[in-house]
This record gives sequence, structure tokens and C-alpha cells, in this order.
Amino acid sequence: MTDQVVKSLTDPSFLIALLVGIAVFATVFTAMPSLIGNPLKARMKAVALERDELRAKQRVRLAAESDRRRGALREQQHAGMRNIVERLDLRRALVDEGTLNKLKVAGFRGQNPLTRFLFFRLVLPFVGLVLAAVYVFVMGGAAEKPVFVKIFICIVAAYVGFYLPVLYVSNRATKRKQSIQQAWPDALDLMLICVESGMSVEAALRKVADEIGSQSVDLAEEFVLTNAELSYLTERRQAYENLAARTGLDSVKSVTQALIQAERYGTPVAHALRVLAAESRDMRMNAAEKKAAALPPKLTVPMILFFLPVLFAIILGPAGIQISERGLFGDKQQSSSE
Repeated sequence: MTDQVVKSLTDPSFLIALLVGIAVFATVFTAMPSLIGNPLKARMKAVALERDELRAKQRVRLAAESDRRRGALREQQHAGMRNIVERLDLRRALVDEGTLNKLKVAGFRGQNPLTRFLFFRLVLPFVGLVLAAVYVFVMGGAAEKPVFVKIFICIVAAYVGFYLPVLYVSNRATKRKQSIQQAWPDALDLMLICVESGMSVEAALRKVADEIGSQSVDLAEEFVLTNAELSYLTERRQAYENLAARTGLDSVKSVTQALIQAERYGTPVAHALRVLAAESRDMRMNAAEKKAAALPPKLTVPMILFFLPVLFAIILGPAGIQISERGLFGDKQQSSSE
């Protein structure tokens, strides 16, 4: 029995099988940590995620506090202006429907821009009057003029200060309308592509706002506001009418009317957008041709003042030099003959 056991243990096949088993066990035992995973690494990853989450929360809290502080500061500033405007009842005296429409077209929405507008219309006349009085009576400006003329200059300065906010709003509205008008045909083409691809009007407005922002920020802002109004207003027609009122452009108004009619009667939006996009491109081309046609009259005065004298100098310069040389040579010949 013992000899058989010893013989089995010394059998080469048995020894090979035993060594193979030990090698397999060692391999599995060695590779077990890599198969299970490093718990320290997993723990560190969890800690890192938790740290990032805490940082994000802290960042959001600090941003909210900063916004709250800035908002409180702005509210304090607007509160002082608002108190002055409300005490003097400037809205009833200076505000009408046209003023509100101009502020909307210029991009000023809400009560705070209106409050600032009225406050500056109240303050700037006194500022202009004081500056003109200091210049005329203290610094000696227009000293040779009579007192009546000096007083008239002060009144004109106050008048200019009173209408300076109106001029600023009008200039801002004009620039904003030009920016929207230049980008409007491209925006209609993009909207047509989005609608024909199966998007809804809201999705098309959102996509066009993302794409047209590099060309016109004002138009992208208007599309975002219209998309928001389509989401919460009870009547979609009101959102389109607000878009036309905020832009103040006939081309935008025609598109909004087409969208209103399409939603009311169920007509296809793509056909109306295609026609209106072609009209907008034609209008932009006509405007460019009109500017090109107006260039010759505008270039007449610069040509007379700058180009023609140089041209005359180039043409008549060599002739003048030849005439002067001939005259000089003629005088020398006459003196030598004498």
C-alpha cells in the first residue's frame, strides 16, 4: 500500500498535473485583485465625485449670493430713481404708447429701463443748464454777446438735455432694426429648412436662435423671447404680435401675420415661409442696389475736392515744366544774342 502511494507520488504524470494545478491556482490568486478591482481607486473616485459635487454646490451658492447682492444693489439704485419718478408722477406726464413702443424696439424691456429713461429726462435738463451757465457766465464763454443771448444758450442746453434720452433711444432702435433687417432673410431660410425637416415652430425658433446669434444677437434674443412666450402665453397669436411690435419691421410683421393665419386655418407654414423668404432676399438686394446707385452723387464732392486737383496737376504739370524751361532758354538765347 505504501509502495503504491510512493509510486503514485513519484509518477511523472501526477507530478506534472500537480504542478499545473499549483500554477493555475497561483495565477488565479495573483489575478484576483485585478479582477475584483482596486477598492482604494474606487473609493478615491467616489471621494473625487463627492468633492466635485460639493464644489459645484458651493459655486452655485456663491453665484446666487453674488447675484443677490448685485440685484440688491441694482434694486437700491432703481428704488431711488423709482421714488423720484413716482413722486413727480413723470409717467403720466412724459410716457405715452409711442414712448413705450420706442423703448421696446430699442431693446429696453421692463419697468427699470422706463424708470431710468424718465429719471434722465428729468435730470439732464438741469445738468445741461448748469454746464452752460458755468461755461457762459463763469468761464467767460461768449463774453462779447449780450445777456439775452447767454440766457438763450442756457435754455437751448437745457432743451437739448431734455431730448437727449429720446435721441439715444431712437439711435439705439435704428441700429437694432438694421441689425435685425440684415439677418432676417437668412433667419427665414434657416426657419424654412427646419420646418420642412419636420420641426415644430418652437423647435425651429430655438434652432435658428442658436445659429443666427453670430450674425445678429438682437434677432437671436427676439427668437428666444418669442419661443418662451409661445410656451406660457394662452394665445400663440399674442406671442407673434409681440415679436412684430418689439422689432418694428414690416417684413417681420408680414411673417408673423402669415404664421398666425397658418395656425388659424391650418395652411402649411413652409409655403408661406418660402414666399416670404424670397421676398426678404429681394428686398435686401434692392436695398443694396439702391445704395450702389446712390454712390455716384455722393462721390461727386470728394472727386471735385481731392481727385480733380491731383489729376490736373499730373496732366498740366509736365506742360508747365516745359513752358517754364522754354521761357528760361529763350531768355538765355536772347541775352546771348544781344
